[in-house]
Amino acid sequence: MEENDDKTMNYPIITKDYKAGAVILAAGDYPKNEIPLCILNNAEYVCCCDNAAVTYIKNGNIPDVIVGDCDSLPKEFKEKYSDKLKVEVEQEFNDLTKATRFCISKGYKDIVYIGATGKREDHTLGNISLIVWYMQEFGIYPIMVTDYGYFVTAKGLNKFGSFKGQQVSIYNLDCKKINGTGFDWPTYAYQWIWQGTLNQATGNEFELDADGSYLVYRTFDAKDKL
Repeated sequence: MEENDDKTMNYPIITKDYKAGAVILAAGDYPKNEIPLCILNNAEYVCCCDNAAVTYIKNGNIPDVIVGDCDSLPKEFKEKYSDKLKVEVEQEFNDLTKATRFCISKGYKDIVYIGATGKREDHTLGNISLIVWYMQEFGIYPIMVTDYGYFVTAKGLNKFGSFKGQQVSIYNLDCKKINGTGFDWPTYAYQWIWQGTLNQATGNEFELDADGSYLVYRTFDAKDKL
């Protein structure tokens, strides 16, 4: 993301060419879509959450670090990759947060999360909500990429790269106003999660002006291709 002179942010379209500083790979569904796979393969630094390392290595890769309580890793695996393990046994925070703190300690603020959705629905919901907490607690602007699109966290006035027909969902967190331009349907400070879903971009950019924090989801494909 790029910060403008007035402290607003420009959120680019995420493509397979996006170069992440760090990718945190969680143990949800391993990506199949070309875009998250390319981002994962081209990342400067790959941090696996605990058991996600097993799948990552089975796919022919070696992570830079494996972070978590490591209780689900086979003994032989832990012995073989002992030089990659960063074991954190405290249970107040989950492995995604432990991995985030570790990447931040290494100087990474441009963090992309992959494999954080799928499998258990409670983990999916928890992980999506966590990236908002990371923005507020750690001062970073995470990106969570799935096989279908990507979530970003935002606050205040921002511009988002888009294209005609892109499906956009906006989730109000603590806003009393959300004014948007570049959409098929008007935006407002939604009271319920479902109210901000399934809007649609009209061109190559949309803007959101809010008095608080919000979450934005954008699809990779236009509606007629989904």
